[in-house]
Amino acid sequence: MKKIVLFVMTLLLSVVLFACGKDDSDTSTGAKIGNENTETNKKVEKLSIGFVPSRDPGEIITATEPLKVLLKEELAGLGYDVENVEITVGTNFEAVGEALSAGTIDIGLIPGGTYVLYDDGAEVILTATRSGLSNNSDNPIDWNKNEPTEATTEQTTSYRAILVAGPSEKGKALAKKVNDGEKLTFEDLNGANWNVMSPSSPAGYIYPALWLNEKYGKTIPELSKVVQADSYGSAFARLAAGQTDLLVTYADARRDYEERWTTEFGRSTSIWEETDLIGVMSTIYNDTISVSKNAKIMDDDLKVALKKAFINIGQSDKGKEVIAIYSHEGYQDAKDSDYDEERKAQQLVQEVSSN
Repeated sequence: MKKIVLFVMTLLLSVVLFACGKDDSDTSTGAKIGNENTETNKKVEKLSIGFVPSRDPGEIITATEPLKVLLKEELAGLGYDVENVEITVGTNFEAVGEALSAGTIDIGLIPGGTYVLYDDGAEVILTATRSGLSNNSDNPIDWNKNEPTEATTEQTTSYRAILVAGPSEKGKALAKKVNDGEKLTFEDLNGANWNVMSPSSPAGYIYPALWLNEKYGKTIPELSKVVQADSYGSAFARLAAGQTDLLVTYADARRDYEERWTTEFGRSTSIWEETDLIGVMSTIYNDTISVSKNAKIMDDDLKVALKKAFINIGQSDKGKEVIAIYSHEGYQDAKDSDYDEERKAQQLVQEVSSN
């Protein structure tokens, strides 16, 4: 009888051990199945992103380096395993637009003006949001009285272009005239050395050209002394050195270059004391994240994944640090018609310039 009981207990113990072993095996199999699901992600050998040089190219490359890992992580959870993320900065705004059209880059962080110029080969998927500013008046005197310009908690999908007078003798004379309530003539402006960006830059060319046309019936090509900068960094350096008297830029640019003004650019007084606004342009729709219509890897599924990935990145602390290089604070869905006003602006600039 004892032998029978011992046999039964041994048999029961074997069953329990087998069951435990089977559970462990199932757990292992379950993990394997999870890995197999991960392995069903689509493989992307390289995802290339182009940035426009609205800041110093080296500064952009350094600031956006963490984006490579962040984007890989987000896309992995959305069905794409990306082996390599490549980030480049175009030699000018048009270079990035041309690369999108040609399909030599997959994604471009470009202004609305650049997007509409190359929308035959580029498709907008997101619009950047950014902090509003403490100044938003059409009158430059209001900005000059309320310095420095500060960020607010309000999020906005548009921004202003501004005409900044520097510390040169001519720059100071024009600023004094505006602050004294006098109206500038075209002759006043034509006698100054201007710094502009490339023709597809909304804040650095398009809207200033519209402003000139609305105020004086003139446009940028009709100015006597114009220098086209390769980046806003070099434009501010020229302004600080007195090589140019005026520059056109985006509304919070002085905030971005405040520190460099007294360090790298060698000025002894703050940028707020040494510069004034003499013109404020109408509002401009924010920068885009656009994708190439001609990139081999781009399809509707990847577009959806990229939209979700960039929105998620813009909501994370690490992501916000990266996109702050462009004063972006997040992203929202965009459609082509959002930039119809930009198209009208460009068309008018082209018409005026050709006359």
